[in-house]
Amino acid sequence: MKNAKKMTTGMKIFAWIMVLWNAIGVAAFFSQIMMTPETIATLPEAQQTIYRDIPAWSYAAYALAVFGGLLGTIVLALGKKLAFPLLVMSFAGVLVQQYHNFIVVDAIGIMGLGIVVMPVIVTSIALFLVLFSQRGVKAGWLH
Repeated sequence: MKNAKKMTTGMKIFAWIMVLWNAIGVAAFFSQIMMTPETIATLPEAQQTIYRDIPAWSYAAYALAVFGGLLGTIVLALGKKLAFPLLVMSFAGVLVQQYHNFIVVDAIGIMGLGIVVMPVIVTSIALFLVLFSQRGVKAGWLH
């Protein structure tokens, strides 16, 4: 029988911080889907354009991104290799959502280049979590 490797304390702390990060993503998701037309009307005109008429497939991608990320990071923090496919699904959701935001809606054209900061951070973290969990599966510290 092979020696079971374990996640280091630093890795576990990182994973639990990522659980909190993804919980914030879930909160942001609920905040967005609960926006009423009246709430959207209070936003600056440029933001109204972005939030008005978001298609169901974009919301589905957003849900996959945040709920997959939350579940994936919880499983990651528990040291389970199921984290990898969950985080891959989450990353796919992030990519589809960013496609909507930057190709379909052209958020940069509407809001300016500054709008890319948070999506770049979110996409980078999602990619890093995929690579981190993949490494954990290959190294044996995710079982």
